[in-house]
Amino acid sequence: MEKETARIEGFSDAVFAIAITLLVLELHIPAVESNNNREVLMNSLLAQWPSFLAFSLSFFSIFIMWVNHHKMFKQIYRRNTPLMFANGLILFLATCISYPTALLARYYSTPSATVAVAIYTGLFVWINLAFNLLWGIASRNKALLRPEISTDAIKKIRRNYQYGIPVHLSAFLLSFYWPGGALILCAGLWTYWAFTSRKLDLSASPTANLL
Repeated sequence: MEKETARIEGFSDAVFAIAITLLVLELHIPAVESNNNREVLMNSLLAQWPSFLAFSLSFFSIFIMWVNHHKMFKQIYRRNTPLMFANGLILFLATCISYPTALLARYYSTPSATVAVAIYTGLFVWINLAFNLLWGIASRNKALLRPEISTDAIKKIRRNYQYGIPVHLSAFLLSFYWPGGALILCAGLWTYWAFTSRKLDLSASPTANLL
């Protein structure tokens, strides 16, 4: 079966690249009164730790999104209109990440950290729902998928993404009480997905074991 998704994948790669590049705009050179004073410069750099934290978390999250999106489309061979719009929703949400990243960088070390982290984690609830929607549309019509993929494999991939809904929702609720813990919870999930993304690398065998 010939793949029909090349243009979708190419466009998606470009959007992910732009989204991940936008994050660096939040890293600014410190404005110091004395350029020759090493202590002032060092203190200014250390004071920007929330910006470095926000950049690192968001870069990692978008990269994991791209990896999983890429591997998901290794299993999707055909397209239809609902699938294209679901993919567009993922791309829209990916480009939105730069805004809560900026909020996190600016307000994480202030009393408003709970609001900034709630917006940040709340966005990832929507992103996870969008990924589940995309795979749900693709797997509901097996004609859209790679011919060799098994029903068991489809279910295992679905379960892998469904873990994110309760975890991201828990992080969102936790952000109002412990912002740092909410970010740790998200980072833990993204790390899990990084190690389990190989579940989408299915062999040609219909009985391929995803483990």
